[in-house]
Amino acid sequence: MNDSPGWASPGSAPSDGRDPGASGPADRPAQDRSGPSGEPSGPAEPSPPANDPAAQPSGPGPKWSPQQPPPGQWSAPTGPGQAPPAPPAGGQGQAPGHGQGWGAPPPGGPGGYGGYGGGPGGWGGPPGGWGGPPPAAKPGVIPLRPLGVGEILDGAVSTMRTYWRTVLGISLTVAVFTEILVVLLQGLVLDNSGSTDALNDPDATVGEVSDAMVDTAINSGVVLLISLIGTVVATALLTTVTSRAVLGRPVTIGEAWRDARPQLPRLFGLIVSLLLLAAAIVAAGSLPGVLVALTADKGVGAALAVFGMLGAGVVALWIMIRFSLASPALMLEKQGIKKALSRSVKLVRGSWWRVFGIQLLAGVIANIVASIIVIPFSFLAAALSGDGVGGLLDGAGDLGWTYLIISGVGSVIGSMITFPITAGVTVLLYIDQRIRREALDLELARAAGPQDARPGSTPGS
Repeated sequence: MNDSPGWASPGSAPSDGRDPGASGPADRPAQDRSGPSGEPSGPAEPSPPANDPAAQPSGPGPKWSPQQPPPGQWSAPTGPGQAPPAPPAGGQGQAPGHGQGWGAPPPGGPGGYGGYGGGPGGWGGPPGGWGGPPPAAKPGVIPLRPLGVGEILDGAVSTMRTYWRTVLGISLTVAVFTEILVVLLQGLVLDNSGSTDALNDPDATVGEVSDAMVDTAINSGVVLLISLIGTVVATALLTTVTSRAVLGRPVTIGEAWRDARPQLPRLFGLIVSLLLLAAAIVAAGSLPGVLVALTADKGVGAALAVFGMLGAGVVALWIMIRFSLASPALMLEKQGIKKALSRSVKLVRGSWWRVFGIQLLAGVIANIVASIIVIPFSFLAAALSGDGVGGLLDGAGDLGWTYLIISGVGSVIGSMITFPITAGVTVLLYIDQRIRREALDLELARAAGPQDARPGSTPGS
């Protein structure tokens, strides 16, 4: 029999494992009771009749407790929808809990025997149950079990708060480096003043408008490429930091760089491939409308192109969400681009709306935080530049050095805060999907070690 408290079946045998109805030495036949020499030790006494009350044993056997429940008071365990049986009246001299049934908590307080349980989920929990599972281990910023939306967001913020030196150091370094390149290119090479004037001039010719649009597209593409490189580097480094934070282990910037550096070219190729794929889908959706506009009715072609772009945008969004976990899969599993994409599809399958909702919420939060920081800097930069705030609102302001530097400072601060949120949510969402599908929590608990896998503990909190 299991000696663990709370798991013995009511009415079971004592701890020697014998059945109360089993025959003992006193029940053996008379011919078996003999002395050492084999001779009968004496005449056998006649057994008393079974219906003689005076001859029956008046108490329990030597191995039974002197305090026993009254006969017929044990009840079967209550199941769902069944009410527990009523306790017997009286019961003087009974052991604690005798005669109450499995569903009723024993006396002595809400904690059950000796205070174990202490409420719902313990041994003295609600009627009809033996208690819930023990709390999940939390060696780092998240508990090692399937996560909720709030826990994923809180884990990303906790990583930034607990390991702020490493996280903010990486984000600040990457943001400053990329913003310096963007400011220098916009101030020295990429002059948007001519393109802006042509686009705002109603008397401009078709050639001038076309040249202005090409220049604007090139300038925006260069800025986007620099920003993309910075995002790739920040995502790679912060993925390593977040994965260590789950185990409660800090990591320096140098260690994160050494761990992420071999995968940086693949990560850059992955992100560029996804961007090109999305652009190709949108272009394919708008192509029929463009062809109709060039060969037949321009109005019908424009409407068809708009609807085609909307439909292609939905398809592109669906594909991007399916591939959204490829980045952490590539970094943490050391996979190639193709294998990382297939891993993301497998993890997202059946959970598309959940993954989409969590990433949308994280993106909205990150953009709101960035806007709160960037917009005031933009207005301050416009107020201190030559054209003022009116030029900024009209879109005709000249991007001078004052505007570029002040707005660049705001962009650095905004990126320093938003990088950890977006990267952390993506990594924790990847870990959550693996916990749900592949029992990754068991591997993480083993990796954390017994000294770190304490329920509810978070380093630095």
